[in-house]
Amino acid sequence: MSASSAAALAVLWPLLGAVCVALLGEKRRNLREAATLVTASSLLVLVATVILPEVQAGERPRFELLEVLPGLALAFEVEPLGMLFALVASSLWIITTVFAIGYLRGHDEQHQTRFFVCFALAIAGALGVAFAANVFTLFVFYEAITLSTYPLVTHHGTESAKRAGRVYLGILMGTSIAFLLLAMVWTYFAAGTTDFRPGGILAGKVEGSALAVLLGLYAFGTAKAALMPFHRWLPAAMVAPTPVSALLHAVAVVKAGVFTVMKIVVYIFGIDLLQTTGASTWLTWVAAFTLLSASTVALTRNNLKARLAYSTISQLSYIVLGAALANTWGVIGGSMHIAMHAVGKITLFFCAGAIYVGAHKTEISDMRGLGRQMPFTFGAFLVGSLSVIGVPPLGGSWSKWYLALSTAEADHLVMMAVLMISSLLSIGYLMPVVGRGFFATPEKAETTDHHSTPREPWLCVLPPVVTAVGCIALFFFAESIYQLLNGIILR
Repeated sequence: MSASSAAALAVLWPLLGAVCVALLGEKRRNLREAATLVTASSLLVLVATVILPEVQAGERPRFELLEVLPGLALAFEVEPLGMLFALVASSLWIITTVFAIGYLRGHDEQHQTRFFVCFALAIAGALGVAFAANVFTLFVFYEAITLSTYPLVTHHGTESAKRAGRVYLGILMGTSIAFLLLAMVWTYFAAGTTDFRPGGILAGKVEGSALAVLLGLYAFGTAKAALMPFHRWLPAAMVAPTPVSALLHAVAVVKAGVFTVMKIVVYIFGIDLLQTTGASTWLTWVAAFTLLSASTVALTRNNLKARLAYSTISQLSYIVLGAALANTWGVIGGSMHIAMHAVGKITLFFCAGAIYVGAHKTEISDMRGLGRQMPFTFGAFLVGSLSVIGVPPLGGSWSKWYLALSTAEADHLVMMAVLMISSLLSIGYLMPVVGRGFFATPEKAETTDHHSTPREPWLCVLPPVVTAVGCIALFFFAESIYQLLNGIILR
């Protein structure tokens, strides 16, 4: 099979898996979940063994479905940044499925088949975004992710879930139609195409203040990147089950957002154009404000998932900041952070879910001494936290190092200080969870039923342990990611 055909099949494969899961249904849940795991595993094999070697060799596998207008086609082309996103989505789909099985069964959740179907559809959308050859194709699959994850956000069917779903759909669809679609149309009429090309397509086509305005339409039109003030959908969506939170924060949704911002900067504007015009300078300040503000809010949240949600908003802005700095280190550091943050943050959400299933606790103030009763869960939380903070030898330290180099290259000491302050704030909102869990005096159980004794169900604990090990492995294998991302920038 050619890499071009494999790229098209990779987008189609989760859709076929969704059909199989739907046909198997609730009555054959073991087969249903086996079908999900087989689909996810085979997708990773397809991406890692057929497509990745071609991209590493410098090839750009391309597959065109149809041409809608001259210069506007529904087409796929795999380049290094999209390759990295595809690897993140396809690999984390497997481990998130294992966690979801344990979580959904542990809570005897309703509509489990719908959950796995929508999850597969979201992964198909993520692969479509990753391999999009132009803004038009990316827009189609970007919207597909929003629509397929809406039933997941409203999974419980409660009034609060429905209200969160309205916020989720309203902000994501509203911004993409009002801003992102307008930006795409503007780009098409200015450049005659929306194709992603090395070095960008807008030089000499859009000039002056219009360039900054167009960048603003793309940045705020991609609300999945959670730049303030279009961030409220993310904490609102925490009403969903924890496996959905993991999907939103690490596998597909927010990563599709920051991936889109990075890809637009590199392949539509081009970092040389942004450097020479200074059109992205304003975006560095928006990213810095979001980064520090979200970290500060995280310090005030007692609910663990809410604290992690604001942490995600902050960490996403690292990637946007890297793109806005518009230099080589910023692109490499920001792109690398897509993978490093994904593995670190999914570890934290897995741990939050394991704590809820095993101890029925959601508030950090109620987790006194819980780490001694759930050592694997809190140990994994510690590792994931240190990676998000950026402490060696964990993967997050590399992406933050390259971002710091980016601020130095741009001679932007204020942004370097922002990165340092943010890391201190992340210590402030993550380490107390670990400290309270391991060192605080445990609360006395008020009842004698089985809920009073915390436990570590293996299907919920194994995934965070595996991803915690992944945080360590990413530190030692960061060179491979760096070499892949080196192909993004023409030197």
